[in-house]
Amino acid sequence: MMWGYGQNLGWMWLWGMLLLVGIAVLVLLAIRVFGGPGRGGLPGHGQPGPYGAPPGRSPGTPGGRSQARLILDERFARGELTAEQYREHVKELGEGT
Repeated sequence: MMWGYGQNLGWMWLWGMLLLVGIAVLVLLAIRVFGGPGRGGLPGHGQPGPYGAPPGRSPGTPGGRSQARLILDERFARGELTAEQYREHVKELGEGT
């Protein structure tokens, strides 16, 4: 007189695994949402500070360099500018090396 209680025990491991995965996803989501700035986010997607980014600078650029400086760096790396030209342009931008 078991009334069928022993027939479905084979599926209990699946429900247990789904429960553990669900809890792990909820914990990761909570860390991502409530972790605050600089935690749990993707690299390079941090928020600017309380006063925003400095003038002419974008918070998403590497090292806080301006877009003009990044283009200048790329042109120098490709060999389109000499070292002297590069230094002159950096000086004009007002961004020291």
